[in-house]
Amino acid sequence: MEHDLHHKAEIDAFLSDGFTIQRTEDGEAAKSISEKLYSFNLKHFSEDLKGRYEEITLTLLDANGDIRGGLVGEICWNWMEVKILMVDEDLRGGGHGSSLLREGERIASSRSCDFIKLDTLSFQARGFYEKHGYDVFGTLENVGRDHRHFYMKKDL
Repeated sequence: MEHDLHHKAEIDAFLSDGFTIQRTEDGEAAKSISEKLYSFNLKHFSEDLKGRYEEITLTLLDANGDIRGGLVGEICWNWMEVKILMVDEDLRGGGHGSSLLREGERIASSRSCDFIKLDTLSFQARGFYEKHGYDVFGTLENVGRDHRHFYMKKDL
């Protein structure tokens, strides 16, 4: 508690010029911050990459139309980032994840992406991604205390 009060005093002193920091659940605030960073980043990329942002969502539907898995990602400039690739546990090993990943790769290739990046935890799907040609380029230890976070990439 004393540490928190000391830290707050440091922040308050730093922000004495009339600015404040507050936590918010406002989705519009997050969107505004994201757009400001995106605009800044655009200044540093070549003309042919400007305006290249596209959200990608692929769903795996069963015969009843229920979502049983999917891929959520985005194309940003010259890459695609897979944020989520998930298949319900009872369907794993049936090739559905591979099909979703291949379709994501096909979309990325058709949009002239140079690579795909993603991340996975040590108890998730590192071997699955390696089987599909992804390589680890970074690791974060002590995730959930007992696990590792792998950052992976595949050149297209």
